[in-house]
Amino acid sequence: MKTDSATGLIEVFSSLQGEGLFLGYRQIFVRFPGCNLACSYCDTPLAMPEQCRVETEPGSGQFRLIPQPVPFSTLYDLAASWCVDLPDAHHSFSITGGEPLLHAGVLAVWLPRLREILPIYLETNGTLPDALSPLLHLLDYICMDIKLPSVAGTGDLWEEHRRFLELARETEVSVKMIVGPQTTDQELLMACDLVSDVDPEIPLVLQPQTGRDGTVTVAAVQLLHWQSLAARLLADVRVIPQTHRFMGVL
Repeated sequence: MKTDSATGLIEVFSSLQGEGLFLGYRQIFVRFPGCNLACSYCDTPLAMPEQCRVETEPGSGQFRLIPQPVPFSTLYDLAASWCVDLPDAHHSFSITGGEPLLHAGVLAVWLPRLREILPIYLETNGTLPDALSPLLHLLDYICMDIKLPSVAGTGDLWEEHRRFLELARETEVSVKMIVGPQTTDQELLMACDLVSDVDPEIPLVLQPQTGRDGTVTVAAVQLLHWQSLAARLLADVRVIPQTHRFMGVL
C-alpha cells in the first residue's frame, strides 16, 4: 500500500480533546469506522458512511462531504494547511474511532507521513495487541481503555488488556476506565492491579459514565472513594468526565 492509497473515514475535524490526560489540548481528529466491541454505552457512529464529513475550516463546526474512500493526499494536504493557517495551535493528531487498530495496515503506511506534521495520539479500546505491535514505533501517545465488564457489557477482556498494556508502555501511555453506578470496588481493584503489575507509574483516568442527556451518572462521593482505592496501587489517578459534552464542542 502506498501513501497515495485511500480508505474510508467517518470524519476529520479540529477540536479540543475532551477526555483523558490530554484534556483541553487541541487536536486534529481522524475518525475511522468500525469496532470489534459493542459497548453498552457507546454513542459514536461506527458504520462506514457513504461520504466522509470534513470540517470546512478548523474549529468552525461546519462540514462538507467528500466521496469515499478518502485519498491520503486529501487528508495530508488538509491537515498541513490547517497547521499553516493556525501555527502551533494543534498538539497532535487524534487517531480514533470506533477502533482505529482495525485499520492497522492503512495506519502503517499513513502514520509516518502524518507524523511529519504532528505527533500521533492513538485512542484505542486496548484489545488488539497483535495489531498494535508493528505500529509502536509510529506512535507518540496512547490512550488505552480498560473495559469494565459491569459497565461496558463486553465480557472478560483482562488478558487482552494486559498484553496490550505491556506493549503500549513503550510509548507515553495512559489508561482510561469508564466507571458507572454498577461498578464495584472489587472490579475497580482488579483493573488497578492489572495496571500496577505492568507499571504503577502509568497514569489512570477514571471517567464517570455520562448519560444520554450529558449528565454524570456517578455521585462525587463515590468517585472520590474509587480514586482513593486506586491511589493505593497507582501513582497518578485522576477523575475526568467527558468535558466536551459540557462545552458543546465536537
